[in-house]
Amino acid sequence: MSRMIFVNLPVTNLDASKAFYSELGFENNPQFTDDTAACMVCSDTIYVMLLTHDKWRSFTNRPIPPATSSEVMLALTCDDRDAVDAMIETAARLGGTADINAIQDLGFMYNRSLTDPDGHIWEAVWMDPTAMGGE
Repeated sequence: MSRMIFVNLPVTNLDASKAFYSELGFENNPQFTDDTAACMVCSDTIYVMLLTHDKWRSFTNRPIPPATSSEVMLALTCDDRDAVDAMIETAARLGGTADINAIQDLGFMYNRSLTDPDGHIWEAVWMDPTAMGGE
């Protein structure tokens, strides 16, 4: 069985966050969605749980950091460079911040960063599989 990851993120506006992630290509799983949380499916093994602040506090008493601070940066691969650019442009149009970090273009690898409206950092990454070589 493949391992799965559930990324839990505190959000200030659940409906706005659901719309943001939907526009980035995530699908909502209504089975695990209510007025306090939304399960947004990225792939068969990657899920993002958007949690209201009250719901988040039911899991931990650690403080929610302000949107201007960062604790982790999450990276998602994209099919090509155009998909990287499209993800960043969509995020910016929906209230996220595009290119929160410098664009990295190494030829064989291209990535750009964004924040969602709550300040969570995501990287969109493309890597040329032919440049990785093989054995």
